[in-house]
Amino acid sequence: MATASRNNALPRPVDGGVAARLLAWYDDHHRDLPWRVSPADLARGVRPDPYHVWLSEVMLQQTTVEAVKPYFRDFLVKWPDVKALAAASNDDVMRAWAGLGYYSRARNLKACANLVATLPDSFPDSEDGLRALPGIGAYTAAAIAAIAFGRPAAVVDGNVERVTARLFDIRTPLPEAKPEIKEHVATLVPVARPGDFAQAMMDLGATICTPKRPRCMLCPLREDCRAVLSGDPELLPLKAPKGDKPKRSGIAYVAVRSDGAVLMRTRAEKGLLGGMTEVPTTGWSEGRGGLGGDTRPPFAADWRKAGSIEHVFTHFALDLEVRRADLGRAAAPAGHRWVAAADIAGEALPTVMKKAIEAAIPGATKKPRSAT
Repeated sequence: MATASRNNALPRPVDGGVAARLLAWYDDHHRDLPWRVSPADLARGVRPDPYHVWLSEVMLQQTTVEAVKPYFRDFLVKWPDVKALAAASNDDVMRAWAGLGYYSRARNLKACANLVATLPDSFPDSEDGLRALPGIGAYTAAAIAAIAFGRPAAVVDGNVERVTARLFDIRTPLPEAKPEIKEHVATLVPVARPGDFAQAMMDLGATICTPKRPRCMLCPLREDCRAVLSGDPELLPLKAPKGDKPKRSGIAYVAVRSDGAVLMRTRAEKGLLGGMTEVPTTGWSEGRGGLGGDTRPPFAADWRKAGSIEHVFTHFALDLEVRRADLGRAAAPAGHRWVAAADIAGEALPTVMKKAIEAAIPGATKKPRSAT
């Protein structure tokens, strides 16, 4: 059962003072990110590109900033604006996304680009208008509205949740505390510079108000923080206990032709890893060690065990036994195709499939280094 926020006798942060102190800190200590317009440039009239803001926010969902930076830059080289992305093929977008994970984001990204490219004013500038677009939920809509269009929206990601839970000493566990946290953030958002305020909250959580060992002595909001006054900021935010993830298992079949080509296929557009490339696999059954279901390979061959891999998805953990067969010049079964060795690294392979192929053919998924 959730517990109510405590220490109500402690002073609440002063809304205007918090925003002013945080923005002053952000002016001096903001992170330099490839999709961000700095406070100094913003003051000179440089406006954030909504395409850059949208693209980065979609990529950053459940992914780290450092992981996103090279993908963001590569996308801009390939597709510098939303119309260019809309004109791209689904396969090319999935290939460019491979490795970022949560592949439904890539499908929604393409669907959103297709729609936005048809709009007379490109991206809508309101939260409601943005939420009507494919793949844009409440958080992403608020982030784009605030950062790209200067709307006073309450932007709440994981970093902001942590900062706010500590600032107001919120003792309701997550995820139940989300509405309460958003209400508190809404009271802090300034009319001026709401986009910088949102990014300042994110930066504070990423660099100062960290999950472990927060650097409270360097925090611009230290005197306002009720968790500091109560003496235990590192305990917050509280989180409801998580149950163990179910275990699934299966077999991945890596067929290698005499010229080095590998047998692959494309997964159905809908569902887990939709539209991505994979080697043939069995179904992924419940239970570790008990395969169950149809374990037959795509065709008869001398399949030898080549190892096993583990991969953790959002809702389950997977064990895959990897089997390899070496063939001559064989025709691909229906629904499959041979991918030349030189082209494997360019396929839209999710991480789990890269692991399976690497277990059977070490180095096969690595992109060759450019000649110097």
